[in-house]
Amino acid sequence: MIDEQLADLRQTAGFSYLHLLGIDGRHLFQSYDSPNKRGHPSPSLLAALQGFPRVEIEIFSAENLDEQSPGLAEQVALSLLDTPRARPTKQEVEERGMMIRALYPVNNSRGQVIAVLDGGVLLNGNFQFVDTIRDLVYGPGSLPKGSIGTVTVFINDVRITTNVPRTPHQRALGTRVSNEVRTKVLDLGEKWIDRAFVVNDWYISAYQPIIDVNGDRVGMLYAGFLESPSRNALWRAFGVLILLFLTLMFFSSLLSVKGAKSIFKPLEMMIAVVRATREGYTKRIGKISSMDEIGVLANEFDLLLDLLQERNLQVQQWAGQLEEKVDERTAELKFKNEKLLTTIQILRETRAQLITAEKLAALGELTAGVAHEINNPAAVMLGNLDLLVEELGEDAAPVKDEIDLIIEQIFRIKDIINNLLQYARPDQITEIPTLIDVNEVAQHTLALVRYLRKESQFEILLDLNATRPIKINPHELQQVLVNLVVNAVHALRNGEGKVYLTTRDWDQKGIVIDVEDNGLGIEEDQIELIFNPFHTNKRVGEGTGLGLSVSYGLIKKYGGDITVSSERGKGSLFSVWLLEEPDIIEEETALIEQFYSAEQEVGEGDINTAQKMKSA
Repeated sequence: MIDEQLADLRQTAGFSYLHLLGIDGRHLFQSYDSPNKRGHPSPSLLAALQGFPRVEIEIFSAENLDEQSPGLAEQVALSLLDTPRARPTKQEVEERGMMIRALYPVNNSRGQVIAVLDGGVLLNGNFQFVDTIRDLVYGPGSLPKGSIGTVTVFINDVRITTNVPRTPHQRALGTRVSNEVRTKVLDLGEKWIDRAFVVNDWYISAYQPIIDVNGDRVGMLYAGFLESPSRNALWRAFGVLILLFLTLMFFSSLLSVKGAKSIFKPLEMMIAVVRATREGYTKRIGKISSMDEIGVLANEFDLLLDLLQERNLQVQQWAGQLEEKVDERTAELKFKNEKLLTTIQILRETRAQLITAEKLAALGELTAGVAHEINNPAAVMLGNLDLLVEELGEDAAPVKDEIDLIIEQIFRIKDIINNLLQYARPDQITEIPTLIDVNEVAQHTLALVRYLRKESQFEILLDLNATRPIKINPHELQQVLVNLVVNAVHALRNGEGKVYLTTRDWDQKGIVIDVEDNGLGIEEDQIELIFNPFHTNKRVGEGTGLGLSVSYGLIKKYGGDITVSSERGKGSLFSVWLLEEPDIIEEETALIEQFYSAEQEVGEGDINTAQKMKSA
């Protein structure tokens, strides 16, 4: 009974085969499932067994086709025909079949799947399929006269069903698609919408890959129509447009010539006047009887020439007056320029004097607080130590080390005083740029500014981490650090707070010295001005505003830089960036070497005296 129903349904619905499969995938009446290429049930059958209907494209081998319906493989076998522009191949026969396979689960009263209805429609040689699509896509009047709409189904690149003609009475079965289309659609998986060579002619074509149940590209679906009728229609339309354009241009030319006659004469007269005017002659068009636009233009042209002549005379008069004014202003500017040059020279000299004044002001602060207070006690201590050693004689031997230590510390005090005096006399500094340890310069700087604690209660904290030596004049560097530390102390609230003096390495370039305080800070709009000469935020009498400017110039001389960051109410950070090997002008180096030789000669006596004092 079920066999008869299946056969009747297969015939009426147009199935190529129709089976009823059990839940184990085996046939119950007529056939059984076709395994896929890996020997397992297809994904569509597995989905149907779980209760999900599926309609997918599957490729059946010749063996699978005969298993579904005897003789089906023989019906599908198709010889490949040599096709222009196709990719070369050794395949001669296409024996596979492309099947639209439908699997529908059969459920019992409890909703459980007890069987699967498996049916397939073979597309190989299925002319009804492609003709129906053609009639739907290309209805009456949709194509130019003489053009034909075509639809094709491919397995791989072989036409298995088509209405593309190979001859007037034969379809192009077994022919193959062009290599360009195959590469883009089958190899790359992209759509083709363009003109393409189909069998023996050019078609406006669209190709889309066909994806089977396993997600593989197994073929293509094509739709297109002949290009030549559309191309001929386009050329005919283009020819009609050209003919219309030429006709329009002919009539337009007639009208233009007729209208031009009424304006040629006035224009020729205007041209003659323009040429005469250009050559320096006075000529006018005169009265024009025509009252159209050209006639009005000619009359206005004469009026314009009259006005232009009048303005030209005025311009000549003004030019003479202007030359006199220019001569007067030139003389005044020359005089003022000479005065300006003189003023600039005076300003340069004044700036140099003010720099010296700034240094002398710093000298006043340092010498008043340190030199006078330390030099005299140091001399008294050395003298008394000398007397003490002489009085004790051999009895001083047990404390000889302590006495030597005291003498060494007194000489250290003397060195600090000498550094202070050298800072106060920068024009007499005798050292050339040498490799120095910036940590030692920082420690000496701390000793030079300790006198400020007489007026302020502040703390200076050292964090010396620099390991790279740098080449610089140590006294110039010390002058910069003293300026920065003094400014930091002055920026503290009521003289109370902390000043941090830090040294660190700067990558492979040199070192960085940071001077940071937790004082009042600097206004944001003042940061860009602090290195300008004469700019200061100190009270009257505390400075001239040249300290930072001089310091900036000294560091720049060695190729370095000074940067600043500040926040109002929280403090400021000044960073001195110094290169390990700066470039120094040769002439300046020569002068420094001369000063160094002279200082060595002058200071030799002082050194000998100090050695004698120490040996005593």
